Amino acid sequence: MARHRSKRLEKLKLSALLTFIRCHRGSSDDHSRIGTVGFSRVVYVNEPDMLEKEGFSYLLNEVSTTKYNLGTFLPKSLFEQFRRVANFYFLVSGILALTPLAPYTAVSALAPLCVVIVATMAKEGVEDWRRKQQDHELNNRIVKVHRGNGNFEETKWKDIKVGDVIKVEKDNFFPADMILLSSNYPDGICYVETMNLDGETNLKIKQALEVTLDLNEDIKFREVRQTIKCEDPNANLYSFVGSMEWKGQQYPLSPLQLLLRDSKLRNTDYIYGAVIFTGHDTKVMQNATDPPSKRSKIEKKMDKIIYILMSSLLMIALLGSFFFGIWTKEDLRDGKLKRWYLRPDASTIFYDPKRAAVASFFHLLTALMLYSYFIPISLYISIEMVKLLQALFINQDIEMYHEESDKPTHARTSNLNEELGMVDTILSDKTGTLTCNMMEFIKCSIAGTAYGQGVTEVERAMAMRKGARLDDDIENGGHKDNKIDDSPHVKGFNFKDPRIMDGNWIHEPNRDMIRDFFRLLAICHTCIAETDENGKVSYEAESPDEAAFVIAARELGFEFYKRSPSTIIVREWDPSQNVVEKRKYELLNILEFSSSRKRMSVIVKEPEGRILLLSKGADSVMFRRLAPNGRKIEEATRRHINEYSDSGLRTLVLAYRVLDDKEYKEFNEKLNAAKTSVSADRDEKIEQAADSIETDLILLGATAVEDKLQKGVPECIDKLAQAGIKIWVLTGDKMETAINIGFACSLLRQGMTQIIITLEQSDIIAMEKTGDKFAIAKASKQRVMDQIEVGIKQIPPSTKVSTESFALIIDGKSLTYALEDDVKLKFLDLAIKCASVICCRSSPKQKALVRLFFYS
Repeated sequence: MARHRSKRLEKLKLSALLTFIRCHRGSSDDHSRIGTVGFSRVVYVNEPDMLEKEGFSYLLNEVSTTKYNLGTFLPKSLFEQFRRVANFYFLVSGILALTPLAPYTAVSALAPLCVVIVATMAKEGVEDWRRKQQDHELNNRIVKVHRGNGNFEETKWKDIKVGDVIKVEKDNFFPADMILLSSNYPDGICYVETMNLDGETNLKIKQALEVTLDLNEDIKFREVRQTIKCEDPNANLYSFVGSMEWKGQQYPLSPLQLLLRDSKLRNTDYIYGAVIFTGHDTKVMQNATDPPSKRSKIEKKMDKIIYILMSSLLMIALLGSFFFGIWTKEDLRDGKLKRWYLRPDASTIFYDPKRAAVASFFHLLTALMLYSYFIPISLYISIEMVKLLQALFINQDIEMYHEESDKPTHARTSNLNEELGMVDTILSDKTGTLTCNMMEFIKCSIAGTAYGQGVTEVERAMAMRKGARLDDDIENGGHKDNKIDDSPHVKGFNFKDPRIMDGNWIHEPNRDMIRDFFRLLAICHTCIAETDENGKVSYEAESPDEAAFVIAARELGFEFYKRSPSTIIVREWDPSQNVVEKRKYELLNILEFSSSRKRMSVIVKEPEGRILLLSKGADSVMFRRLAPNGRKIEEATRRHINEYSDSGLRTLVLAYRVLDDKEYKEFNEKLNAAKTSVSADRDEKIEQAADSIETDLILLGATAVEDKLQKGVPECIDKLAQAGIKIWVLTGDKMETAINIGFACSLLRQGMTQIIITLEQSDIIAMEKTGDKFAIAKASKQRVMDQIEVGIKQIPPSTKVSTESFALIIDGKSLTYALEDDVKLKFLDLAIKCASVICCRSSPKQKALVRLFFYS
């Protein structure tokens, strides 16, 4: 019993380590609001039938994205048809054709209108039926749901209820919003892909509460009864407030435990979750809007043309009716019939000379019907047929078929086909859009020496611009590999250098630093190692960068082998003795990477007893944390990082520090005090604790990984440019890196004039050292405005014919001032005149602001 309890405590320990920062994100959420207005939802886990007994009524999990249903199709579709001016005109004409005023039969007036209306409604119906089929396929997906006594039965998504316990397996979507209870990993973590929600390709880590970690088998749910109280359904994807009551105890819930519908389980065999929101109550459906009535610019323009034609028709009819009234009145003068042969004395009211004004009005109605062919009713049906055929061609276009995912393109509506030809500007991110987001370790700098002889796509593009030729056996530092490499390609590893491969690093003058460098890569991460039946190790990582680092360490003899709750085991190959040694490191703390920290660290105890802080992060934060005696190779490392950046590579700086027992004990006490704090600034205290220990580091070197361009990107961008479509790319890369990648993907081309806006200028940098924020901001803003003015003057006016093309490149600092209210209009004026725009060193917030600014 004691042994089982010890194992359980050990298992829970890693959970606390992994959630050093992550579990406290959003910790300031006020859980005291639970039970009040807006936070009144109650969920009985494993007892979905209790909801009806307690008087709660929640939506079913069936969703619908259709525009119509059987009851609304006819009225809504007819309303859509008669929003068109021509259709409404012909409807009025058709009604008038039923009267004696009509110069033709009612059938000839109404038949064409009915054909147009029926054909268009049929098209709308077919398209909505396709949406219905997609909804049907989604609602009838299968997932395992607990049905009592530890039995999980396959159930359709639409039959899921609030409170159900669900088992979701690897690479499947979550059918509803759920609270994570456990996973196949002992610490209850799982990896989630949220690309369908926010477009992010990096995996997110979710983690169950410690108290539910033992619920990792079907049979254990036989007696589980929990009550969850949480916020009401809302559209906020990034916040969640709730609490779980279990065994008489209350446990707070956060977004870390929330699994959202339409996100996918990745790199995790299975998870168990409790359903809290279903159907249209889920956050993704709360963000969805009803299918809009889409009308293209062509259709709106056609309405304007119809108005002009109708105005012309009305003027002609009015003119004719006016003279008809005059002539009809003159038919009877002084009691004598002028046009006696028309027999006006025996005519009806429509031609009665005694009531000429009324006759003139009726003539106007008749003329409007007679001249109705002035309005081309067939134009609408012709355009509808063209749109329908275009949609069919789009669906069957083999050039738009993605073979890897076996997905063809699908036009959900044909209403906006012609808008595709009106695209003027495309806004794009770099990672995962222009690039594959599949990292490969290709180069590194260790102890001031550059290693790696691979050639990147950007380097090839740079060589082509200069007219040079690059071979894959490129020389590096006087070394050249002339051997034919027959080894199979390893995903994530494209490193070639005989100086340190195959154990040759042992002969390098800085072999100790090389060993420490790859040990750091094998230890400083949050990857999970999985061993198959053949003993082969594979890795599940939160990001492709992490996976590339541990794979590189493995390929060079430092294999991350196993992670237990409190240890990391690395199998190291000793080339001098040709033996593999297992080294067990005690895992003390994980200080996670975040966008604000821009670094990640782990604290471990070596088998020899030393306590090490191992850290990796962006050069902008790592270099200033180095100790005076840890900067010996700083200059060489900076130079290599700049070279790697110019080659389009993503770089990280690696450093370490040895801690004594007293120093670590003080840090751990400070960290625990911050974590147990109930004050509003608890997150800041945790950050400060981490910040205090990540100082006085010793530099080891830097890594360089390549994120290759997606297949066909240069050709695609070139075709878009030929079509006159402008492209804006938002990236966090340095300016030099962004420019080189721009040339590699044809965003920048030979002969294109570059307009560069940057604050990396000597006088601004010197002013920044003074620390006078007001003066710095004023001078920086003025410099940005001056550069924008110069750029505008470079571009010839639209009245002047010019074949010259321009590219605007702006860094993050300058972009901050360019988006201010009194500058942004000039910036936009410059940007829209350029064929390409690259915003580099952009933060996620700036990327959002640019998108908002552009679309507004």
